[in-house]
Amino acid sequence: MGLEEALKADPPCLPRACAIQDCLLKNQYNESKCSHLIDALYECCAEFYRRRGKAAKSVCCPSESLLQLKISQRRKETGGAVLKETKQR
Repeated sequence: MGLEEALKADPPCLPRACAIQDCLLKNQYNESKCSHLIDALYECCAEFYRRRGKAAKSVCCPSESLLQLKISQRRKETGGAVLKETKQR
């Protein structure tokens, strides 16, 4: 699912969160097989906060500050960029 569609879902980013759950079920909860979907969710959440502000809420997204921490941790784990940068306004 594209980013715009995921952002328009109710709640925002739900399709990407559900894709992670489906992937984990199919892969006996082996997170490494679903990391690309986690990155996609984080991309959606980052854009959600960029558009709606840091105080915005979606049950599918961690708080904005926790999201930034998670993205930073994933970059360190992989030795580089994990997802596309979303420019802050």
